[in-house]
Amino acid sequence: MTTFKPGQQVKCTITALPKTDDQTSTIERLMRRDADSKRALKKGHRRRQQQMVVYNRGNRDWYKREKCGKIVRVFQGATWSMPYTLDLSHDLAAVSGFVKIEAA
Repeated sequence: MTTFKPGQQVKCTITALPKTDDQTSTIERLMRRDADSKRALKKGHRRRQQQMVVYNRGNRDWYKREKCGKIVRVFQGATWSMPYTLDLSHDLAAVSGFVKIEAA
């Protein structure tokens, strides 16, 4: 991972399923940095904000918030690409046993 430069596109592929929930959440967090995932998350957030139900209860506004959909799924063979930044080095090192990382 020391060969990557900041801003360089990195392609990641899940080779094995993680053993703990912490590792799974780290991989999901990395998968959300993909441009398509970001776009879908942003679109879903915008739609939820526009369709939020506001009702009055005790002369106070209450909001019925819709739950966020799961955009990314961790399964063997899933691939995504993202720009490499220096703050990702520890996360990528933590999941390097489950994710194959290469230059895109």
